[in-house]
Amino acid sequence: MWFSVATVAALAASANAQATSPPSYPAPWARGGTNEWQDAYTKAVAFVSGLTLLEKINLTTGVGWEGQQCVGNTGSVPRLNFRGLCLQDSPLGVRDTDENSAFPSGMNVAATWSTRLFKSRGNAMGSEHAGKGVDVQLGPVAGPIGRVPEGGRNWEGFSSDPVLTGVAMAETIKGIQDAGVIASAKHFIGNEQEHFRQAVGGLTKFAYSANIDDVTMHELYLWPFADAVRAGVGSVMCSYNQVNNSYASQNSHLLNYLLKNELDFQGFIVSDWWAQVTGVASAFAGLDMTMAGDQNLASGDTFWGSNLTLAVLNGTVPQWRLDDMVVRIMSSWYKVGRDKTAIPINFNSWTLNTTGFAHAQAQEDFTQVNWHVNVQDDHAALIREIGGASTVLLKNTKNALPLNKPKSIAVIGEDAHDNPGGPNACGDRGCDTGTLAMGWGSGTANFPYLIAPVTALAAQAAHDKTKFANVSDNYDLKAIAAAVTGADYALVFANADSGEDYITVDTNQGDRNNLTLWGNGDALVEYVASLNPNTILVLHTVGAVILEAHKNNPNITAILWAGLPGQESGNAITDVLYGKVNPQAKTVFTWGKSREDYGVDVVYTAAEDPLQLNFNEGVFIDYRHFDKYNIEPTYEFGYGLSYTTYKYSNLKIEKLNPGPYQPTHGTTGPAPTFGHIDLDPAHAEFPPGFNAIPFYVYPYISTPVPTGEPQNWPKGATDGSPQPLIGSGGSPGGNRQLYDEMYTVSATVTNTGHVKGTEIAQLYINLGGPNDPKVVLRAFDDLILDPGESETFTYQLTRRDLSNWDPVSQNWVISNFPKTVYVGASSRNLPLSARLH
Repeated sequence: MWFSVATVAALAASANAQATSPPSYPAPWARGGTNEWQDAYTKAVAFVSGLTLLEKINLTTGVGWEGQQCVGNTGSVPRLNFRGLCLQDSPLGVRDTDENSAFPSGMNVAATWSTRLFKSRGNAMGSEHAGKGVDVQLGPVAGPIGRVPEGGRNWEGFSSDPVLTGVAMAETIKGIQDAGVIASAKHFIGNEQEHFRQAVGGLTKFAYSANIDDVTMHELYLWPFADAVRAGVGSVMCSYNQVNNSYASQNSHLLNYLLKNELDFQGFIVSDWWAQVTGVASAFAGLDMTMAGDQNLASGDTFWGSNLTLAVLNGTVPQWRLDDMVVRIMSSWYKVGRDKTAIPINFNSWTLNTTGFAHAQAQEDFTQVNWHVNVQDDHAALIREIGGASTVLLKNTKNALPLNKPKSIAVIGEDAHDNPGGPNACGDRGCDTGTLAMGWGSGTANFPYLIAPVTALAAQAAHDKTKFANVSDNYDLKAIAAAVTGADYALVFANADSGEDYITVDTNQGDRNNLTLWGNGDALVEYVASLNPNTILVLHTVGAVILEAHKNNPNITAILWAGLPGQESGNAITDVLYGKVNPQAKTVFTWGKSREDYGVDVVYTAAEDPLQLNFNEGVFIDYRHFDKYNIEPTYEFGYGLSYTTYKYSNLKIEKLNPGPYQPTHGTTGPAPTFGHIDLDPAHAEFPPGFNAIPFYVYPYISTPVPTGEPQNWPKGATDGSPQPLIGSGGSPGGNRQLYDEMYTVSATVTNTGHVKGTEIAQLYINLGGPNDPKVVLRAFDDLILDPGESETFTYQLTRRDLSNWDPVSQNWVISNFPKTVYVGASSRNLPLSARLH
């Protein structure tokens, strides 16, 4: 069934709708515009101009769940031998296949604070997707950004800070698209918890509404997506939830105004799988592609497909809106060079067997579906490097680390050991058995192998002729006591897991129920430390856990956070423990002393429908919240130790003169149409004798074209006349002058220790206003320094870095409040500061 905008609004209004999303119509049409997009746009226009109505519809609509090889496939254009697009998870590797790599999580690579590693990881993942025949990699992730520490999918993204996330998004996208694959930035926007992100059968009829004010949207949640658009991302994926009581997949303010107008996004917007809830309304609101194409899992029904064909035939959806959808899709395809680099799809998401059904849901066309193409290349070395570079050394006392051929060690904990069923024993990693190297859900990939910590540590011990003992059972206290008593070092491993809401692990439905260690982990750590005065704690967690007691335990001499390091987990942690790698990582979230310290939490029960998630904290999440309320954390954002020491000095600031800010003015051209559309309904019907595959979504119609049905469509939705440009827009990522350089900031960083190391220099700013955070991150760099060596950290502060969003003028402004720059080693260790003049 299709709902009009008015019907959907009435349904939502039946609940306690506290926030509203302003309408913005019509959907902006692509224009190419920048040099980066213009050639691709020209090619896309030429291609689309030659398509029929049904062929255009086919490229906008998925063929349905398990309809073809990929987790998402659009329809094809057989006449032109164009197979359509293959969209495939995930943001850490190619999902649901074999002979692929399992990369570290986004959270891990962010902890390296290395733009080189951001881009290298993206490029390696992109090349693996390309090698499997994938057109669109469903990643990277900026939503969730990590508003609540218990959020189930925080680990898929990068950081709770928008600047670090934005830089990681941009570099990852460049890496993926340089490999010839379209990146899809997700989830747009406000998907900050798993509970009630969708309607829950028997509990709620609607997804929750993330109620976000204009300032918070711009200064926090939209910020990294602006960086993604500026980096040239080809696709953006909508989230499941509502934003200000309008579903993200049909929220015209989000899609038309913010993304396509203000950020000048030239690519295509795709729904998350079954996140689309209306047909025509979502087309008018800016959606360009629907996935998986069916209305719900394997329904065979669709909001678009044949229904979109009917809507064009009866004049409801104008040709220019359909043409714009397809031009955006094909512009992205040409932009990354898919016309030159695409190869046949050589895997099947629904079976790892060589043979299977080409149409798995319908159980039709049994044939070869997997060619088992090995795409791993030498990526294991990169994965190991990121694993080591992302391991945060949180505590190191009594010269515990690095280890140097100890006489004896004991390795304790299930998390150090293999899953007895193998690393892929649980579908989509939906269990917490053995060592944890990725969370669960659609953001996963199959492991080609997984090096458990005990494997690598045992090998190192054998090389060093170190006496070695290990216990995998967290509850076998007798065996643990025997192993750790008298050992030079006791290495205890513990974890905390989370993931997507369609899987529940140990009563955790996606989001974590608490911030404690799993599998009796906290009690295990305390017990080992009570027996061994050199206990080293290694954590594989999806985010923060409560560590205050362990930090203050004198028998716990070192604590390391290894996150979710991927397939080379054991080798990476061994590299760090033994000093082959000097830790450079800094934590990308704040470690509170209690869950209450964060000020926000997952809402686990819905007292209203839709649940109203009011983001009343504004921009004050994570370290910004801790700073505002003067809460002492266990470990602050940006914190991390090294095996050497560093000194900061010689802060200098040079004022530049880029000229005044000019809001964008003018209008667009009229909405263009490309080619001729045959409006004869008889030519849109199933061809005689056509063998329709069950559950498969087609563009053909089988019902009469509806006429004379009045619809209360939003004002301007079908208006193809020239439209005014908005002052804050005009270029990818927003007004081009936001990126004018205003000041050059430099400082000297010196390695004052005796070991070569990499220091992450961090630049923060106080914007001076009474409602501004104490400090916000604006820049960072990884400086590789030999003992005694100094290097200059330099960054050009942009107009955007110094601006606040003004909801009245709907533009960025630099306030008159005094602004101060800080440089140092973490958000609370900033020895250098200077006022901007």
